[in-house]
Amino acid sequence: MQTLLLDITEENIARAASILRAGGLVAFPTETVYGLGADALNADAVGRVYAAKGRPSDNPMIVHIADPEDLAKLTPKVTEEMRTLAAAFWPGPMTMIVPRVPEVPDTTTGGLSTVGVRLPSDETARALIRAAGCPVAAPSANLSGRPSPTTAAHVVHDLDGRVDAILMGGDCDFGIESSVIDMTGEIPTVLRPGVITREMFAKALGAEVLLDPSLNRRPARILDPAKGAQEDPDFKPKSPGMKYKHYAPKAAMTVYEGAPEAVRTAMEAEAARLRALGQRVVVLDFLAESATAEEGELTAAHDLFAALRAADEEGADAILAAALPEEGVGFSVMNRMLKSAGYHIEHV
Repeated sequence: MQTLLLDITEENIARAASILRAGGLVAFPTETVYGLGADALNADAVGRVYAAKGRPSDNPMIVHIADPEDLAKLTPKVTEEMRTLAAAFWPGPMTMIVPRVPEVPDTTTGGLSTVGVRLPSDETARALIRAAGCPVAAPSANLSGRPSPTTAAHVVHDLDGRVDAILMGGDCDFGIESSVIDMTGEIPTVLRPGVITREMFAKALGAEVLLDPSLNRRPARILDPAKGAQEDPDFKPKSPGMKYKHYAPKAAMTVYEGAPEAVRTAMEAEAARLRALGQRVVVLDFLAESATAEEGELTAAHDLFAALRAADEEGADAILAAALPEEGVGFSVMNRMLKSAGYHIEHV
């Protein structure tokens, strides 16, 4: 397949929209990461997304809309809580899990009775969705399991020849995926943390908001006598990123936790040891390079995936990363960092 690389123009957005209407695949920029889009109501088209990414079919997709009113087309009832969050955080990096209407196919939702809906703030994304005239199912535009793409070049590297077109926008603003909040239970629950934090959701709602207990932990595992420890096949994720290995660089990655100076000393010692063995080592310490903790957390969110991809390009054998405080945006970055490292952690 020849992939069209399209600059961001009105003509090219219209061209990309026609590809979506015809059942094709288009990668496009958002404020979080690049997405790989298909008509969310076309099961065959969505199936092509799974194939292009090598994505497990039970991993649900997020459906992108262009206007708040479009939410009512995807769920039987828009509650007052949903309206409150939409008013507070849309357009923006928030996905709400809501009951779905029958028109949303099982292929899009991973067989669930719910659907994740997001209204991006990126103008190109919204223009594409409006021009297509349909909601757009769009996971991250990368090969499944690889670090998420935050530049058009990342998308080209992974998906050139696998998709119909790529809209070649700029760097993504935030660099980590949207915050996902489940609105189908008695208490709203964050399933995937992002730059919109649990505290921000709670303030907007004026009510309690929970964190899913699986966050920053491995999902339930079972012991297969023939294969050893395996992911539990009965675990049904409501949100992307809850079940399968994500964001993994090719290099072996270790996260160091502890007092900042102890962490830096330990990473320097390990880096020296590995380099003496002839290995290429990349050290990531976002807080050390920032004036404040908040600045460091936002920098880490923006740069983490790009740094992991750069390490791959450099042929790194090992990546040593300093942990961030697990609060606010730091909690969200650590969610990705731990998964990138396969939960390989050194406590110092």
